[in-house]
Amino acid sequence: MTDPAPQTPADPVSAWRRLADAAVLLDGFHALKHAVRFGAGIRLALTADRAGALALADELAGDVRDTLAELLIEVPHETYAALVPRPHPTAVAALAVRPSRADNLQELARTPRTAPVVVLDDPRNLGNAGAVIRLAAGFGATGVVTTGTLDPWHPTVVRGGAGLHFATAVERLTVEELPPGPVFALDPEGEDIRSLKLPDDALLAFGSERSGLSAELRARADHLVALPMRPQVSSYNLATSVAMTLYHWSATGGAPHAS
Repeated sequence: MTDPAPQTPADPVSAWRRLADAAVLLDGFHALKHAVRFGAGIRLALTADRAGALALADELAGDVRDTLAELLIEVPHETYAALVPRPHPTAVAALAVRPSRADNLQELARTPRTAPVVVLDDPRNLGNAGAVIRLAAGFGATGVVTTGTLDPWHPTVVRGGAGLHFATAVERLTVEELPPGPVFALDPEGEDIRSLKLPDDALLAFGSERSGLSAELRARADHLVALPMRPQVSSYNLATSVAMTLYHWSATGGAPHAS
């Protein structure tokens, strides 16, 4: 069966450039797939290989395949490559509506919570932040909050998150603006996490890759928690620390089991 091509704007390049500054860039097939699955508003989706993208959808995303067929507009590869900072191997890119801050804040503040909020205290690495958002979405966390200057919706973060920003609430807040709930902050001097059960309404806080927890976040913490670590090993990667902590929460009864 041949899929009918979607209705193409008279000038998709001009449409892209008009929309790009106010939209979220979804970089690659998997980012678009996840964003569609979790209800993102897609403004424009382009590909240099529509047949290849739909073949991927047949193989990996049958649940949203028809939607992708309606969205994807084919353009020459040179046109696609000129519109994105770094062409993706799948030759797919899309522009999506960013969820409203008000909606995200409402979701983060809703109680009782059934899953923790991950707090990244002044993170510095865009790729790490994206990996954390992908982890949080996979574990069903309520959201990911960053403090400091890093924009959690930066295109590099969204690329690292594979479009899963739309599966959880992602916002930048100050420490004073953090949602309610007990703060369990990761620190080498804390209590061994294996002796604890992390509550569903916890804020799980992780310090920056370079300097650890800020004084402000440490003062806000209700509990300091340490991950098991061999002596003389200085630290784990940020995303690894988040993965270990969320897994501990899930393994001690927090997360629903996959069906």
